[in-house]
Amino acid sequence: FSGCGGLQVADSDYSCPCNKMLPNSVCTTTFSTPTPPSPSSPTDGSPAGPPSTGGGVPGGPGGTLGGSLPGGNGDPHFKSWNGDHFEFHGQCDLVLGHDPNFADGLGLDVQIRTKLVRFWSFIKSTAIRIGDDILEVQGSADTEDMGSVHYWYNLQYKGKMDTFGGFPVSIHIDNGRRRKHIFEIDLSSKYPGHKILIDTMKEFVKVSFVQASSEAFGNTVGMLGDFKTGKKLARDQVTVISDFNELGNEWQVLPSDDMLFHDISYPQFPERCVLPEDPQGQRRS
Repeated sequence: FSGCGGLQVADSDYSCPCNKMLPNSVCTTTFSTPTPPSPSSPTDGSPAGPPSTGGGVPGGPGGTLGGSLPGGNGDPHFKSWNGDHFEFHGQCDLVLGHDPNFADGLGLDVQIRTKLVRFWSFIKSTAIRIGDDILEVQGSADTEDMGSVHYWYNLQYKGKMDTFGGFPVSIHIDNGRRRKHIFEIDLSSKYPGHKILIDTMKEFVKVSFVQASSEAFGNTVGMLGDFKTGKKLARDQVTVISDFNELGNEWQVLPSDDMLFHDISYPQFPERCVLPEDPQGQRRS
């Protein structure tokens, strides 16, 4: 344990700066999850991590600038394809990535659902579709919920899942109090070294793209921006958006996006994303 005044931060893997702690011991900063051991992970005692067989350049598209990967963290910090970090703290369902031609036409959709906690929000669940398969993963704040992982496979709670979209999928379950569960979708059969990881820590959910390359994700659109230029683009793929609240509203899940989650959560379009209050208690517009 390490002290933050009267607060206690109890996980070196998820260390939290004191100025990011709330009185309820919720951390308001990003967390970093180590990649689970796998056949491609080192076994010599060095830190486990994603393979580096090409496609990801530190600081470039799909790279690991600052040790993190493109995607969205639990407290919604986003890392774009080109390594830019930004935040959007609205509550709604968001298109993280969409490419109907992914993997020779299988198609890829990655959606996240955020939950507002007055001044900030976090990713509470994600739903991913490859081909005809949908995997939804949700975190849990229940302190008694140790060793239990919450997911839906093709809308069935804890449905039997041998493969996902034709790709191998594995679940690494943590039976301890930290509840750091990791889902790994291995895309190597089509894109060598590529993976999509879904991490949960308590109620927080993280989605990241390992070894992302232009071959795999170069045509993906959504919150993570344009893969080639790094620009945050509107749905027309022309308009550049510099205001991240506008970007979030632009990529709110629409009926035409086919919402993937097993249930409906407020708000749904045409109601726009709910933005957090400012410190004076006024709702931001």
